[in-house]
Amino acid sequence: MTTKKSASTTAIPVRPSAARVIVAASIGNALEWFDFLIYGYFAVNISKLFFPTGSGTVSLLITFATFGLSYVVRPLGAIVIGAYTDRHGRRAGLTLSIAMMMIGTAMMAVMPTYGVIGVAAPVLVLIARLLQGFSVGGEFGSATAFLVEHSETRKGFLASWQWASQGLTALVASLFGVVLTGVLTEPQLLSWGWRVPFFFGLLLGPIGIYIRRRMAETPEYVTIEPTKTPVRDLLRRHSVAVILAIGASILSNSSNYLILYIPTYAVKELGLPQSTGFVATLIGAVILSGVSPFSGHWSDRIGRVRIMLAMSAVFLITAYPIFWLMVAYPSIATAILAAGWLSLVKAGYSGVLPSLLAELFPTETRGIGMSLSYSISVTIFGGFAPLIATWLIAQTGDPLSPSFYLIFTAVLSMLALSFAGGHLRHGRVAASA
Repeated sequence: MTTKKSASTTAIPVRPSAARVIVAASIGNALEWFDFLIYGYFAVNISKLFFPTGSGTVSLLITFATFGLSYVVRPLGAIVIGAYTDRHGRRAGLTLSIAMMMIGTAMMAVMPTYGVIGVAAPVLVLIARLLQGFSVGGEFGSATAFLVEHSETRKGFLASWQWASQGLTALVASLFGVVLTGVLTEPQLLSWGWRVPFFFGLLLGPIGIYIRRRMAETPEYVTIEPTKTPVRDLLRRHSVAVILAIGASILSNSSNYLILYIPTYAVKELGLPQSTGFVATLIGAVILSGVSPFSGHWSDRIGRVRIMLAMSAVFLITAYPIFWLMVAYPSIATAILAAGWLSLVKAGYSGVLPSLLAELFPTETRGIGMSLSYSISVTIFGGFAPLIATWLIAQTGDPLSPSFYLIFTAVLSMLALSFAGGHLRHGRVAASA
């Protein structure tokens, strides 16, 4: 039995401007993802400092395995923080997730290397990654719910800033990569340079906490009676929506983490300078942040599923040619073209994804529904994507093999989207009956 809200609590507040809503959700989202991107971008350096094995490939595999393990706890974080968000409000969930993320970022910034404290170093890195994975697990659903619940007609546009803000984050992370690898020598980069971005992330944390603590609750949330058992209600009443949301998220996650893999791919497989990959991902980040809001806005006009199916087909057709181009003509130009093209298609797909996921779940279980679905998808198909790509190349000897993984995930998401459209139409009919 739920406790009735007081009249003062249920009063619908004045809606803040779209710009204030976007900034409030995006500042924390940016910090949440900045640390993950930096770890992936500097994976080659981190593998040498924390996971030395005598084999560069093995060290890199262990580094990406640790990266992937942080995603194993994301569903747990989604359950805990997502349920907390549905019970206590969007603001409470967003503030909790960013505070926990700061602890993991601080650990990475000051972590002694293997050469200083031995085997304790990789163990502490793993703990930091697990803590960050847990906190990020509840971020996606909480931030997306906060965005879409501030508008009736612009849900697609507002929710698209989930990816636009991540694009801006990737832009800043890539700039750090370009500047640090261009200005510092390799010994300097290994000694202290790689820590600079993590300290920068720590500066953003207090700002994000301050902004999120001052946010007003969403108009949709204050009109409902929160359930005391959001996880149980979700799995009992909306299990089909969970499966469809997982499937729709697959391609967004696989493409995102293969783009993140490009700096490592450029060094290990193409023999290019490390700065080349960072320049490529920087261009891709500009495209992702700039195009995502347009795709979200477009989806408010013509529908979500149609756009996402079209983008899935483009991924399916172009994944192999774009990797072939990088391998056949390894250069900064082809790396930029590959990252730019993948980011463009991803922006068309991912810019629409958050609003589609939000529509699959009612307000009462939206936070836990989106957080859990997205976290399961990113754990299986996203976080381990760099590891899978590295393993595929090592096993097959074919540098084009990562493209097959992207093609496979495109097919899975197309199947999910084919059913999602009918599920949404049925849900609307049932709701209006």
